[in-house]
Amino acid sequence: MTVLAGSLHANPDTTRSTQMDAAISRKSFIKGALLTGAAMLIGAQPVLASASATATGNTMQLTQKWDKTFPQSDKVDHQKVTFKNRYGITLAADLYLPKNRGSKRLAALAISGAFGAVKEQSSGLYAQTMAERGYATVAFDPSYTGESGGEPRNLASPEINTEDFSAAVDYLGQQSFVDRERIGIIGICGFAGMGLNAAAVDKRIKAVATTSMYDMSRVMAKGYNDSLGKAQRGQMLETMSRQRWADASAIGPRILPETLDGVTNPVVRMYFDYYRTPRGFHERSLNSNGGWTASMPMSFMNMPLLTYINEISPRPILLIAGEKAHSRYFSEDAYKAAAEPKELLIIKDAIHTDLYDQVNIIPWDKLDAFFGKHLAK
Repeated sequence: MTVLAGSLHANPDTTRSTQMDAAISRKSFIKGALLTGAAMLIGAQPVLASASATATGNTMQLTQKWDKTFPQSDKVDHQKVTFKNRYGITLAADLYLPKNRGSKRLAALAISGAFGAVKEQSSGLYAQTMAERGYATVAFDPSYTGESGGEPRNLASPEINTEDFSAAVDYLGQQSFVDRERIGIIGICGFAGMGLNAAAVDKRIKAVATTSMYDMSRVMAKGYNDSLGKAQRGQMLETMSRQRWADASAIGPRILPETLDGVTNPVVRMYFDYYRTPRGFHERSLNSNGGWTASMPMSFMNMPLLTYINEISPRPILLIAGEKAHSRYFSEDAYKAAAEPKELLIIKDAIHTDLYDQVNIIPWDKLDAFFGKHLAK
């Protein structure tokens, strides 16, 4: 079922062209893709980076102080926790539990995203809010980023970041307060694709929801709206391949500029408004404060994340996207590829980052109803 919040939704194919033209021009989509890690090479000249990445190491000295971009709720208990994935990388996470939960075992949610964000941003807001509604939740930093371990720093991997979701399910299912038969996941932005990939292979995940979805493997390999040709893809891979001789872990270009001086791209300005302002800035977020490793996109370009999305069925999928989001087509195409039961919810007038933190726009009641139904005893 496809629904436009507030009204019925028309055929998505009839809106895609005008929607994307209005959001970003063909000339400017390259700059916008920088914000997802996709275009650090799309628009790059074939010059190898030589500076070594700054390795912060496994920062497991976790403080319990409140360091989020959103207010702390008095309706939940919160603490930082750690767990390992099957590659031996220690992940840092925030655990949220509803107060006055008694002794009953709870349905649970593992949450991560956006791509280049940290648990103190959108995923933490989702985790805290869903805990207010009665779920045990963890918002985690993916491997190689934030407070989680892994070397080199500032790296993303389609396989390891998919595994990170399963590691969070491992952790939740080992807690006495969690019903391990009632675990779901929420993936935000680029981690929506990783979440769907995890659900396809990890049958313990009983339901999956995504918001403002990006398919990172698709956008890195093909650009926005699949605009890159074979020659452009080959040039990108040539540059990244040679980068490995120079320094495979060298940091590529900043994801976001220091200021908006001279920046007219609406997608860049949209992300800047969240990540580079007090609204969503966090010092550990790559989108707020840094860049990915220069050779990072290689594995994404060679490993399509949503190959087996139809094998999530008969477990349910809920895909949520903004009506005016430049990324909307990822959710629409994932909906087409998935098998039933599935649902696509388009939020009227919303843009991509509205679903990061705009609490009056994020469809909390819908998320609660979806997981309440599909994670019921």
